[in-house]
Amino acid sequence: MRSVLHTEKLCKSFSNGGVQQHIIKNLDLEIREKEFTVIMGASGSGKSTLLYALSGMDKPTLGKVFFGEEDISAYSSDQLAVFRRKHCGFVFQSIYLLENMNVFDNIMTGALVAQKNSPELVKRAETLLKKVGIDEMLWKKYPNQLSGGEAQRVGIVRAVINEPEILFADEPTGSLNSASGTDVLDIFTELNGKGQSIVMVTHDLRTALRGSRVIFLRDGGIEGEHSMPPYGKDDLKKRRENLQCFLDEMGW
Repeated sequence: MRSVLHTEKLCKSFSNGGVQQHIIKNLDLEIREKEFTVIMGASGSGKSTLLYALSGMDKPTLGKVFFGEEDISAYSSDQLAVFRRKHCGFVFQSIYLLENMNVFDNIMTGALVAQKNSPELVKRAETLLKKVGIDEMLWKKYPNQLSGGEAQRVGIVRAVINEPEILFADEPTGSLNSASGTDVLDIFTELNGKGQSIVMVTHDLRTALRGSRVIFLRDGGIEGEHSMPPYGKDDLKKRRENLQCFLDEMGW
């Protein structure tokens, strides 16, 4: 499969009271097209820091991040903002919908910022909202009138409305109940089945089972990697056992 993203000797450090804390250390990683990559590890292992560096939301201290052949770690802040709008979608634990806009306007605002064709986007937004189970009666509702699961599904539509090459998710089910979390994971599985590249950070085994590849971080480096076939409920028990065995080996 074609490489979408890759890093070379990626490092990220922060200064805390004059002391340098090295969060990511000389990390080499390749993200391939159509993969569902899950990043796991203990708290403080660098999961979210890595996600932000891969997505251009944060610049590395040292090393490089490549999107295709382009070194995005050399981009300016303005260039990174354009890169994210054109190529990336984001789903977070906190959904960050604009409170003064209704569901449909929240989705269309992000799309129009990317200067896409409005009539086509309206049709795509309507199709996606119906697909994720957001009924038309909710389209004019405001974020504070939605349940957590509904808001997260709206967030997913907003993230994929521009058909990004890669979708980044940081603990997307962390604040949801079990049923809503399953609905969100089902959407991710369907998107990946249609070829969407996904990179997701999670600490939850049930969520990680949806991936095709699990990267385990320890102290800012890759401790191990585990590959899985496409997600299917028929082999869920074996899938869970294999992943649990890998995580046990990693000391999770």
